[in-house]
Order: sequence, then C-alpha cells, then structure tokens
Amino acid sequence: MRSTGSPHLAALRAAFPYTAPIFAGFLFLGLAYGIYTNVSGFSFWYPMAMSTLIFGGSLEFIATALLLSPFAPLQTFLLAFMVQARHIFYGISMFEKYRGTGWKKPYLIYGMCDESFSINYTAKIPQNIDAGWFMFFVTLLNQIYWVAGATIGGLVGASLPINTEGIEFAMTALFVVIFLEQWLNDPQHYTGILGLAAAAASLIIFGRDAFMIPSMLIILTGCLVARPLIEGRTTA
Repeated sequence: MRSTGSPHLAALRAAFPYTAPIFAGFLFLGLAYGIYTNVSGFSFWYPMAMSTLIFGGSLEFIATALLLSPFAPLQTFLLAFMVQARHIFYGISMFEKYRGTGWKKPYLIYGMCDESFSINYTAKIPQNIDAGWFMFFVTLLNQIYWVAGATIGGLVGASLPINTEGIEFAMTALFVVIFLEQWLNDPQHYTGILGLAAAAASLIIFGRDAFMIPSMLIILTGCLVARPLIEGRTTA
C-alpha cells in the first residue's frame, strides 16, 4: 500500500498510535512534577524549562530538590550521570537505527527517553514510512506530552483547592512501580536483588544523606561484572 500526501504527515500518523499510551502516563507524571516544583517555591517557568532542556523525568524531580540544597556541583554532576547512565547503553543499541537520519539525529539523541527508546527500538515501521521521520515524531510527541504536563502542573499548582503536601512522593512511587515491574518480568531477580543489596549496604555504611552515589556505583559495577550471567539468563 502506497502512502499518499506528505511523507512527514504519514510518519506522524504512523507514530502517534505508538505514543498514545505514553500520553496518559506522561501527562499525569508531568502534572505531579509541575505541582511539586510549584509548591517547592518555583514559578511555572522552572518546570517548563527543565522539562524541555533536561527531559529526564526522574532527574527532573531530583533537580528540583538539588536547587533547594546547598551548592554542590561535583555531587550534582555525579548524581545526574549515574541516574541517566543507562542512556549510554540505549545509545549504543541505536547506532544502526539512527544511521542516515541526517539533521534529525542530534535531536533523536537528545530526546531519547526510556519510552522513546523502547518504541523506536522495537516498532515495526511500515516500509512505506520513512524510519527517520517516524522516530523523530515518536521522540517529539513524547517530549511534548511531558513538557505540557509539567507546564500545566506548574501553572495550576498554586491554585489547587487541595493540600499538595507530600506530592513529591510521586517520584518515590514512580521508582517503586518501575522496580516492581522489572521484578515481575525477571523470573530470577538477579538485578533486583543486586539493587536492593547495594542500596541497603550503602545506606548502612554512608547514611541516608550520602548513600545514593555509592549504591549506584555498586549497581553499575555489579551489572558489568555479572553481565555474562545476566545476558545468559536473558537468552535462556
């Protein structure tokens, strides 16, 4: 079947159904992030700008907390690097898929979140659809959903007729849900057990104010050392 009209519009139409399920999740989490940032004392410009420029959901929640903390650039850099380090592996996986995408490639790299990576890596793109434009619109739509949610949350946060105290728990809830999903999808739980053990040991040794970076270093090192075991399990 041949596509009619603009190839850009055809790619947009093909990409939108893949991103529709992301819309609900990003809108809700973006709202929670915008409200959290607003009730933390920032105007709506902050969640709008950070969701556009950082575009890393968990990191944006952390960034809001860091803005309220004492100035610590090295710790901030290391924390941001460890939280988003998984994107290194995402990027390696997309070498071939991003080849030949031209001027769209820098944006595809910049805008690659977990959900966009998952769609662009696994989607069966029809032969009559330009793959570069398909991946571009997947990435763009997902970012629009997140920025819109964060901006709306920042605008309405101060005027909500409800007590928004504790809204920052949305970040904790997000991590818990992600962990539970990974745990349920992993029959042997190697990485989950590693994460729990590393976090518990680091919490005991370094305390709650300094356990994050050591625990993530332990997790990263453990995953690298146990990579053959993990990959063998996945293959099996």
